[in-house]
Amino acid sequence: MSLLEDILTHNQDFVEKKKYENYQSSKFPNKHVLILSCMDTRLVELLPKAMNIANGDAKILKTAGALVSHPFGSIMRSILVGVYELEVDEICVVGHHDCGMASVKAAQTLEKIKQRGIRQETLDTLQYSGVDFNRFFKSFDRVEDSVKHSVSTIRNHPLMPDTVPVHGLVMDPNTGKLDLIVDGYQK
Repeated sequence: MSLLEDILTHNQDFVEKKKYENYQSSKFPNKHVLILSCMDTRLVELLPKAMNIANGDAKILKTAGALVSHPFGSIMRSILVGVYELEVDEICVVGHHDCGMASVKAAQTLEKIKQRGIRQETLDTLQYSGVDFNRFFKSFDRVEDSVKHSVSTIRNHPLMPDTVPVHGLVMDPNTGKLDLIVDGYQK
């Protein structure tokens, strides 16, 4: 059975047995918070449990490294929609130790891209069109600095109201312990 078949079989059972009823909530977060975290698999259940977040409590965005890499990209757009359309009043950026994004190197990633069948000509075309792969696959050395950068990008965005606190935290992916890096209440 393929992964997709497994998902669809499980989903059919989930719907038929009305298991979804345990997860019903409104589109507005009960705690009026948006959490931007890393897509790391260790955080899928650990992060909400460590932050006392239940289904329906928060908007949760996931991206590699919890990075806001472009002030007018899809992550920032989602944050602004959360604030203006979905009753988000606070934002938490949560990075974590031992992040895979910290070890990303553009040259190595490009080699893996080619190994998966993308031709060099395609990469050349993108590069000639202005794509800077070193910037596109930019990693970070210290997760604390990365969190500070994302917090600053959000907080200083021209469309972000001053009334929304933006906090920065770093999690231990083994224990769930959170360390405060930026207190959004302190301006």
